[in-house]
Amino acid sequence: MNKPLNIKIILIFLHKNLLLLCVLVGQFFAQGQAKIIHKQNIFPLQTQHVHSSSMVELSNGDLLSCWFQGTGERKADDVKIMGSRLKKGTKKWEEPFIMSDTPGFPDCNPVLFLNQKNELFLFWLVIKSNRWEESLLKYKKSIIHNKEGAPIWSWQDILLLKPGDKFQKSTQLKFEQLPDRGLGWAEYAPQYEKMIVEAAGDKTKRQSGWMTRARALQLDSGRIILPLYSDGFNFSLMAISDDQGENWRSSEPIVGYGNVQPALVQKNNGDLVAYMRDNGDQPMRIIKSVSHDNGESWSAVSDTDIHNPGSSLHTLNLPNGDWLMVNNNLEKGRNALHLNHSKDEGKTWKSILEIEKSEHPKNSYSYPTLISTKKGQIHLSYSLRSKEQKTIVHAVISL
Repeated sequence: MNKPLNIKIILIFLHKNLLLLCVLVGQFFAQGQAKIIHKQNIFPLQTQHVHSSSMVELSNGDLLSCWFQGTGERKADDVKIMGSRLKKGTKKWEEPFIMSDTPGFPDCNPVLFLNQKNELFLFWLVIKSNRWEESLLKYKKSIIHNKEGAPIWSWQDILLLKPGDKFQKSTQLKFEQLPDRGLGWAEYAPQYEKMIVEAAGDKTKRQSGWMTRARALQLDSGRIILPLYSDGFNFSLMAISDDQGENWRSSEPIVGYGNVQPALVQKNNGDLVAYMRDNGDQPMRIIKSVSHDNGESWSAVSDTDIHNPGSSLHTLNLPNGDWLMVNNNLEKGRNALHLNHSKDEGKTWKSILEIEKSEHPKNSYSYPTLISTKKGQIHLSYSLRSKEQKTIVHAVISL
């Protein structure tokens, strides 16, 4: 007589626990589990200095990567821009090839960008006098880039910017908007802010030394915004083009104490957010600024709560509105690399993946670049240094 009742009790128990299991599984997948599904060195570890990679997906599905390589950085005149291609459907990167080489001068910090007209741009720096603040910003353009090897370049020029007199006024005003650093100054010691404002009044200084690092962002309107920074001024600005990269002009500066190498993301309301490396005072944190007018002007910079050891970072908008950031989430050293995720347009960030970590402080994983492909894959490249040998790493991340 009790057998049907016992079966009923068991079925009720299983049903309730099945519902609980479904809820737990749903929560697990809702949180998002990031993992690396593929990782490889683009070329074998070697002793030359290789650094600051960039990557782009071409119209035929190939991936094109580039970096600078030589016996050093700005003080090594043999530094050139190298590149490699991962053909669609293959798993091995091509033998590296030269993308640009200015004989007798260091070529550094390359950035690849594909505009809405399917024109490929390579932006990079040519370092004069072996000083960052004397660098020239150059670019190449290609319309034939879907074959093997290096793109066929159809145009090359210097990208000249001409910040006007407003540049100095804006620099002074932005310094006044920043919070007091609480630093005492001797009566006869020059103030940092005063020196920078005076330099901003010098046409030669404000028209040179602007450098690339993170990729450009193209808005729905067609406007291209190329993030730039200066080691001379120790802050950033944007190069803006409204004709697919034919002509360029400068934004107002993003003024702070060491806010350099900006990486861009865009909010759903159109606002732009620049996340920047911290080359300034303690605490070492990623710095941010916001533009409400498509990159023309920028808010006073502020610290986030994300650690930064004075190293470059990179950001990415996802199709669902979420944001990604890859950075060295440390206050010192570059021996760990993290993927961070924001579901609320940067109000909060959560580390969801430890990409690399070494207990050896001299090992380094740095200067990342993030892209998403037409198929929705997340691709990452970054500099790796281990036991004085170096390479550029390519990884595919699943969210």
